[in-house]
Amino acid sequence: MKFGLHGINYGSCSIPENMIHAAQTAERCGFDSLWTGEHIVLPDPPPRGFHQPPDRPYLDSLIALTYLAAHTYTIRLATGIIILPQRNPLVLAKELASLDVLSAGRLVVGLGVGYLEPEFRALGIPFEERGERTDDYLAAMEAIWSQPKPAYHGRFASFANVQSYPRPLQRPIPPLVFGGQALPALRRALERGHGWYGFDLNLSGIARVLETLQQLALPDLVTRPTELGKLEISVHLRVPLTVDLVEQLAAKGVDRIVVSLPLNADTDTLTRFIERIAKTMMKK
Repeated sequence: MKFGLHGINYGSCSIPENMIHAAQTAERCGFDSLWTGEHIVLPDPPPRGFHQPPDRPYLDSLIALTYLAAHTYTIRLATGIIILPQRNPLVLAKELASLDVLSAGRLVVGLGVGYLEPEFRALGIPFEERGERTDDYLAAMEAIWSQPKPAYHGRFASFANVQSYPRPLQRPIPPLVFGGQALPALRRALERGHGWYGFDLNLSGIARVLETLQQLALPDLVTRPTELGKLEISVHLRVPLTVDLVEQLAAKGVDRIVVSLPLNADTDTLTRFIERIAKTMMKK
């Protein structure tokens, strides 16, 4: 079982010294990855069912991970997740390729379609188009990263006769991890992703998604390209982490557990939290 830490760019870790300290402690303790969260804007006041305060600071995922790339050596740097339909695909592809180069190939590209309608409205992006826009943008990014003569023509992205260098260090593209539990998201993960990332789940929720993934992977439902290999499963838990839960998740085929960092903590508290997880949950 691999372990990651979520929230490296917001809350306590929006403070630079806390972010660096948490990242370096995690690397020293054997965590495999650091994961950002993302909201470009937060609704004020929050809509019903959304519990994040509008004044919570979120550092931009790519700027935060680039900063951490300069202060770490081996730990992987994951966007968890970038809301793809809210970004220009060629600008994002350039930023991600640059980060992959600067981090010596440590980038994991986590992507999702988003769920917060007021955020889309503020950015001027039709909420109901987010799924189709995601697929279009993804194809555009794959083309600019991997084709000798990049060209793509879709509804929301179209280009030809251009180049964008440097290409990502990880060839042909960096590993793609897709978030979301809806059927289109799970299909996207199987058809185009190296991994799936489930956020804020309990054991029964994880079991339901894994069963759905197994059903979708049956012949004539979803075709998974052989070059993608096994779909890596990463989960963020809603429930407290225990040794027994880690063993249950491993038995179900989960590859990585991603644990949220404390939202309001100083460097000493962050150190104790990270070291406790490493000591009690991670097998040496």
